[in-house]
Amino acid sequence: MSMKEAYQQKLQAQLDEWSAEIDKLKAKADSAEADVQREYYKKIEELRSMRETAADKLAELKAAGDDGWEDLKAGIDSAWDSLSNAVKSATSRFK
Repeated sequence: MSMKEAYQQKLQAQLDEWSAEIDKLKAKADSAEADVQREYYKKIEELRSMRETAADKLAELKAAGDDGWEDLKAGIDSAWDSLSNAVKSATSRFK
């Protein structure tokens, strides 16, 4: 397995994990009081948008050639860090 393939698999696994966390937040939001629900849904929408951006970055990586994929790595790592921090913040805030 190439370094690019290993990196892609790692990113995809993390993306799947975040999707599951967002789904858990959605389930909590659905059972929350109406005033809290709005706050939940707003944050969930932000997380979904960030997740889509991260998924787009992963698609760019998959499309990149074996020589050029490392040029994308910094942007991808930045998107991943942002989403990771946002998911952690949301899950700790809405426990």
